[in-house]
Amino acid sequence: MRVELRDIRKYFGLVRANDGINMTLLPGTIYALVGENGAGKSTLMKILSGYQPPTGGEILLDGRPARFHSPADALAQGVGMLYQDPLDMPPFRVIDNYLLGRNSQVRLDYKSARAELQALAARYGFDIDPNATIDSLSMGERQQLELVRLLAGGAQVLILDEPTTGISAEQKEILFESMHKMAREEGKTVILVSHKLEEVQELCFYAYVLRRGKLVGEQELPCQNEQLVELMFGQVPKRSQRPAFPVGQPALELDDVTIETYQLTVPNINLSVRAGEVLGFAGLEGSGQRLVMQACAGLLQPARGRVRLSGQDVTGWGYHRLQAYGVGYVAAGRLEEGLVAGLTLTEHLVLARPEKQFFIDWKGNRVEMAERIKTYQIVGQPETTADELSGGNQQRLLFSLLNTPLKLLLLEHPTRGLDVRSSDYTWQLLYKRREDGTAVLFISADLDEIMAHSDRIAVFSGGRMSRVLDAHETSAEELGHLIGGQA
Repeated sequence: MRVELRDIRKYFGLVRANDGINMTLLPGTIYALVGENGAGKSTLMKILSGYQPPTGGEILLDGRPARFHSPADALAQGVGMLYQDPLDMPPFRVIDNYLLGRNSQVRLDYKSARAELQALAARYGFDIDPNATIDSLSMGERQQLELVRLLAGGAQVLILDEPTTGISAEQKEILFESMHKMAREEGKTVILVSHKLEEVQELCFYAYVLRRGKLVGEQELPCQNEQLVELMFGQVPKRSQRPAFPVGQPALELDDVTIETYQLTVPNINLSVRAGEVLGFAGLEGSGQRLVMQACAGLLQPARGRVRLSGQDVTGWGYHRLQAYGVGYVAAGRLEEGLVAGLTLTEHLVLARPEKQFFIDWKGNRVEMAERIKTYQIVGQPETTADELSGGNQQRLLFSLLNTPLKLLLLEHPTRGLDVRSSDYTWQLLYKRREDGTAVLFISADLDEIMAHSDRIAVFSGGRMSRVLDAHETSAEELGHLIGGQA
């Protein structure tokens, strides 16, 4: 299917998210759509996938004008999108999610659907259990289910928005192989929206570059990363180095902590993190590191062991009590766990304040939110709602809502969805936290990020914390072996 975008415009008030974009996408090709946060990538793809209408312009499929009123309408015409956060129903089984929206019959044909699901999954090398519940799947497996659903719905154009965030290296390899199969063997048009330029170079044939809502360049791939970066930002930004910082007294201490859930038990965690230290958690998704993080935040209670914060025994304390005591937590799920769709940035600031007042100073909070928008480089206004922001700007909003000072800062995938310049700026803000004595713990699926920003690295494998390494004395290769369970 040949896709043409002609003069696509999308305005949100005074903000021009897309401003006259023209683009041609040919079958059998994998395209990259890159640009800095807020450049308009996700907005453009949501228009192409029927998630939202354009303010102006038109879409042509094989030369015929197409108008989409919903994602289901777009899929019926051959265009499907895999979003950063899969659109599934966690309490339901895989087979139930597979059938969602497929037809309006009262009685569903589970036997035929199961056979169709398993055949499509095998065709692309996916391993999906039709009877498993969604909340038992990893992010990579949920993505595989979403892809199969789109293909079963007749998608000839597939859009993938940051698909490798939070999935294992093995799942990424399977995903890339399936994308090559779709394009080269089946003639589908594949569009990858990503900030990871190494993956763009590895997978894609051609790149379109957006900046501030406009198409500013096109580039055949592979090429030098600097060429793409210069198109994205107008220049090649300088990368800052991790500054040295003396650590202080223990800020967080875990003594023989065991965490038990119905899915996984993480036993005997002994860990001490000092004020001003940055500790990275490395491991495949589901290895237990997130459970430890949630226990430190008060979202899970340890089955055994003690938790101390700055010498104070906080075992059994809940999230809000720990937050008031100086613990900050930024979860991976932005709108699911961290933000509230429909609420403005100013309303989020009011909710995030540790002190609660009967009368709210809305004018003062709007002024302060405007200052935080400037400090954290959020593309939005105090009156903008959280769900109107791009994924990267939602991440910056979460950082802007953290209280000061903090004893302990817990972060899941802190630069998820951020471009190279935004990632660097985020880490500079995190480093400044150390000057107040904040201990920083973070989870990342990117080993290079863990190596670059950690003082020490705690390695998780198979539900256990196998060891803690000095980041200066290890390598990505060693980390990979340890994460895989090899001594």
